[in-house]
Amino acid sequence: MSIDKETIKHISKLARISLDDKKIDNLSKDLSSIIKFIEKLSKLNTDDIKPLTSIIEASLKFRKDKILDGKIRDQILKNSPEKNEEFFVVPKVVE
Repeated sequence: MSIDKETIKHISKLARISLDDKKIDNLSKDLSSIIKFIEKLSKLNTDDIKPLTSIIEASLKFRKDKILDGKIRDQILKNSPEKNEEFFVVPKVVE
């Protein structure tokens, strides 16, 4: 399947972008080669292929979820222009 110039013009009109003739020619060639490659890939037999999340045969290691506060609250609040006990004070944004 090849993409002709009229299809590119139609797509650009739908996308509301302007293209000159040189760009239309380039896009037509590029999209046609992409479609040909996709058609080539769709002919491959992938029935016995398992889906991969990574190319490495490794599983994720589990860890215990621990809640840590980092004990740096004072250092963080030191950067605040205004604070109220243990919290940042910010301007009201809802009217």
